Amino acid sequence: MRSALCGELMKIGVYICHCGINIAATVDIEKVTAFARTLPHVAIARNYQYMCSDPGQDWIKNDIKNLSIDRVVVAACSPRMHEPTYRNACRSAGLNPYFFEMANIREQCSWVHPNKEQGTEKAMDLIASAVAKVSLHEPLEENEVGVTPAVLVIGGGIAGIQASLDVANSGFEVYLVEKSPSPGGHLAQLNRTFPNLEETSATLLPKLEEVKNHSLIHLLTQSEVEGVEGFVGNFKVRIRHDPRYVNPEKCTCCKKCEDACPVRVPNEFNMGLDERPAIYLPFPDAIPRCYTIDSKNCLYLQKGECGKCREVCPEAAVQFEEVGMEFEAKVGTIIVATGYDSFDPRLKPELGYGVYKNVITGLEFERLISPDGPTQGKLQFNGKEPKSIVFIQCVGSRDKTVNNEYCSRICCMFTAKQAHLVKDKIPDARVTICYIDVRAFGKGYEQFYETVQKKGIFYRKGVPSEIYQKNGKLIVKAEDELLGEPYEEEADLVVLATGLTQRKDAGSLRGLLKLSLSPDRFYLEAHPKLRPLDTATDGIFLAGTCQGPKDISDTLSQAHGTASRATIPLFAGRVRIEPITAYVDVLMCAGCGLCEQVCEYRALKIDPYRKVMTVNEALCKGCGACNATCPSSAISLRHFKTEQIMAQLREVC
Repeated sequence: MRSALCGELMKIGVYICHCGINIAATVDIEKVTAFARTLPHVAIARNYQYMCSDPGQDWIKNDIKNLSIDRVVVAACSPRMHEPTYRNACRSAGLNPYFFEMANIREQCSWVHPNKEQGTEKAMDLIASAVAKVSLHEPLEENEVGVTPAVLVIGGGIAGIQASLDVANSGFEVYLVEKSPSPGGHLAQLNRTFPNLEETSATLLPKLEEVKNHSLIHLLTQSEVEGVEGFVGNFKVRIRHDPRYVNPEKCTCCKKCEDACPVRVPNEFNMGLDERPAIYLPFPDAIPRCYTIDSKNCLYLQKGECGKCREVCPEAAVQFEEVGMEFEAKVGTIIVATGYDSFDPRLKPELGYGVYKNVITGLEFERLISPDGPTQGKLQFNGKEPKSIVFIQCVGSRDKTVNNEYCSRICCMFTAKQAHLVKDKIPDARVTICYIDVRAFGKGYEQFYETVQKKGIFYRKGVPSEIYQKNGKLIVKAEDELLGEPYEEEADLVVLATGLTQRKDAGSLRGLLKLSLSPDRFYLEAHPKLRPLDTATDGIFLAGTCQGPKDISDTLSQAHGTASRATIPLFAGRVRIEPITAYVDVLMCAGCGLCEQVCEYRALKIDPYRKVMTVNEALCKGCGACNATCPSSAISLRHFKTEQIMAQLREVC
């Protein structure tokens, strides 16, 4: 690949994009082009309607070949948008792609300067600074490394399940890590899905069986990721597996152990609406179909007492002597699908949750109406059938008082579905839905919303300000915003449509994988439009509600897309390592270790013998934090050396 040599006459080509009217409307393109021709070492300056188009790229390629251009500057949009496009154009013409520099005159000029004269002047400054920098560029070469043909999926909800199946069906090994005793996530707790009111089991059970029987999926329940090292294509993951204390190959789910257990604790699957023993089946369709022992509440494991479950087990499946283990898995890419937590309505004390037993959450209501729930699907509360039910939407969503300003997206249709099911079970019930506004954004959602209204369900605009009890009845106090008048409504049952929040334990995984958080505290994607499935760390991808609130169909769509993204490096067999990395001048390095402390990617380590810093270029992301921290200026960043940055600054100051 051709590069400029010392002593040769440098020839820089400058190419200015109109970007339709995005740039041309507020930047005088011809004036900027004429200015570019006057800059040192500039051999040619051109402008074109769309430089990113094939004809625009062909100009660059032809000038490299025919005019011996050895440096290229493109003044156009953000480098995030098309820098790879222009680098590839240089590469295909035989020029080192890192002899390219981009000046952003769209986002930094035309879009922020309505005054054409100011926008033109700033565009000139940015082009001059880009020319000054590119004249000091050095050739860089990208390295390639092999890829481990396996994927780690963290989280066994519907997103993790679907992503695992897609990867495995592509022919690659999958380690599916789920911290609970069975995969299924929140979807397993639901009765029916909107808008078609299909049974959840019709979606979930076939996928659970496929995961269970797939030869390439290693299902690791009661397991957590403890450590992650390495880089894209070559991650080493340390996984902790906690004991189940019951042998899945022997357990027949005869229930004798369950009947014999004297312990009773709140059943988390049924949202605490009933109790379970310390040895239990997570839910009726759990996989593996095997009981597990809650070690925190088991009398034998805590105090050495009891052991009745082992005594009555006819298959000798109970194994108190089982111990946990840690092992290492090598994978090429990682998919994060850790799901969500429901908003805690206790943070809205005016709604009475936790004070009045008949104020419940939507997920608790879902368990009440489920055939495998605590009442076997009978809509009863405290043994009585409620005749008046009020649903309250946006509890913990679109609410600045609890710092959740985002919409949780599922609540409107989730509530509509539950109200529809109430009318099916109790046709004469009075059902009221209190809402801010209804967002029926998905396919078939608006039609479903209209169907629910026609069933005689009352929608009242306005969120209640208070819930209190009077004469044994709940009183919902609110204002009808359409009528402009306050009202109070009696209710036998109030159901709170709680929003979706990031998991409370998300911080530990965030630290292990070096993930960023968005302002709403969900994991942050690399770019909302261009890279919505990627994270800032190469080889780590997001699926499902860990990235933000979404319904089941959108979750599955994202899981399909994430599986595709995660398998691209595996199919390629090799990954390209970006050469813009830090490097150390060992003669100047004092071995203080400050740069190692600030490195978010664990790319820096002290050499124990030479006592100087070393850089793992496969891990380094070229963020520059180490460069800024080093007190002796011993660590620099390729492609952004101090002299290159200073050359830019001289042109714009």
